[in-house]
Amino acid sequence: MNRMRPSLTFLGGVGTVTGSKYLLDTGTTRVLLECGLFQGLSNLRRRNWAEPPVDWHSVDAVVLTHAHLDHSGYLPVLARQGWSGPVYATPGTARLAQIVLADSAHLQEEDARYAAEGGWSKHATPRPLYDTADAARACELFVPVPHGEITRITRDVALTFGRAGHILGSAWAQLDVAGTDRRLVHSGDMGRAEHPLLRPPEPRPACDALLLESTYGDRLRHDETSGDMLASAITRTVERGGSVLVPAFAVDRTEVLLTALRDLTRTARIPDVPIVVDSPMALACLRIYREAIAQRWPEIRPGLAVDALDTRGLVEVQTAEESKHWNKPSSPAIIVSASGMATGGRVLHHLKDLLPDARNTVAIVGFAAEGTRARQLVEGARQVKIHGDYVPVRAEVVALDAFSAHADSDELTAWAAGAAGAVATGAAGTAAPHTCYVVHGEEHSSQAFAERLRRELNWTAVVPREGERVLV
Repeated sequence: MNRMRPSLTFLGGVGTVTGSKYLLDTGTTRVLLECGLFQGLSNLRRRNWAEPPVDWHSVDAVVLTHAHLDHSGYLPVLARQGWSGPVYATPGTARLAQIVLADSAHLQEEDARYAAEGGWSKHATPRPLYDTADAARACELFVPVPHGEITRITRDVALTFGRAGHILGSAWAQLDVAGTDRRLVHSGDMGRAEHPLLRPPEPRPACDALLLESTYGDRLRHDETSGDMLASAITRTVERGGSVLVPAFAVDRTEVLLTALRDLTRTARIPDVPIVVDSPMALACLRIYREAIAQRWPEIRPGLAVDALDTRGLVEVQTAEESKHWNKPSSPAIIVSASGMATGGRVLHHLKDLLPDARNTVAIVGFAAEGTRARQLVEGARQVKIHGDYVPVRAEVVALDAFSAHADSDELTAWAAGAAGAVATGAAGTAAPHTCYVVHGEEHSSQAFAERLRRELNWTAVVPREGERVLV
């Protein structure tokens, strides 16, 4: 006789692209899928400080699909509270997450110090959500699991990762619950077939319940002219004596951008100016990407040139003193700096000096969540608040989401429907899930995508509510 069906509770990553947390409860063990940090709007950020929705000590294991903060950045809070793991992730995710979490802790400590010194915090004694010691404790909990390997992670849950093609190490996660014949698949963040560095996502396996991201669930991407648009923005900025600032995620977005700039410089489509990467975290991640290419990790696109990330004129900025020089460049430059949504990091100092000058350009090259400075700039803000001061926006702002590593609505739909071959090849389960839960998207995006799945695939597609509990 089968046991009672497991349940799934949505603790974050619904109605928003941040704070992803989904709790699988088998009745015997509990697995937390993702452990993300809330970002963007202040009401979301406050949730990082709120009383936990569950007792984290009741969680037996955490599964991470990739290293981005909205999926991994809350782990140090669990470590701070004494939770002791394990955290299952691919080897690439484990490597990158160590860099991401250490940097997140450092930035939080730095922001708390700036707030205390500048007097712009509403708190008498500003403090970080977690510190570098908490991040280090969290990183000790990682258990690397290669793509395609079946691993028993609790007494009744088996995990299999499949390649997602979003960033290095990224995966979709398949969870099989023993004694119930129930299978849950979580897409994580889904990549794109034409990623310049990574192989495309592997097909979705048949499953009973599917968690499917919807970051770009309401839109299509037209990338054919992305290189031309970037080249045009750089060229006209340099011609008027300005610099181009690109807020970019340190993991993958910086690498994808460097490959595009490499091609543009080699074909003389942009002026020969310094290309500055000002982010110790991005540079640390860049080293791992270079290692992956040189060693031909299985995720790397076949035939990729070993020097794919070696851009002429590249300036790697490590120290804070070096960074200050690029706040006001003496001549035109292309400056790539984290964070990608301009929520923290060195890019804020560059924005403070470059935004007021009409000669400059700020290029937003990926998804910007609601409430972030990057989103405000895309939506035409005439001033943004940085470190307690309002900074006027006179620089040109261009949005180039073609460089985002997220699949669009067509690509998500194609991946979701791709399990049709599972039955034909004799794989267990059914082609269509019993229920598809549309997550990790802003409300309008998730609702539009769920409607598309219902209309085109005749699926039961649901946008879950925060805190909702369902059967798998």
